[in-house]
Amino acid sequence: MADAVWIQERITRTRETIVSIENAVTALVSGAQSYTLDTGQTRQTVTKANLAELKNSLSYYEGRLRELEAELGVLTNGTASLYVTPGF
Repeated sequence: MADAVWIQERITRTRETIVSIENAVTALVSGAQSYTLDTGQTRQTVTKANLAELKNSLSYYEGRLRELEAELGVLTNGTASLYVTPGF
């Protein structure tokens, strides 16, 4: 199991990535023709054609954030909430 500091760093980066993706989606649905998505690790220009991919990425990172927060909760106080998404 990773240590709490490492997990907190991952949580911070994951949150930053979520904000970047949300900004891109908002810009594109608000009428922008393209948007430069900068996650801090990569830069990529996206268009409305990328909306489905962006929404999938957003779902992935939100799930990852919940996993990391749960793991951090276990490390810091011995309990954590578990979020379950049905597969149907």
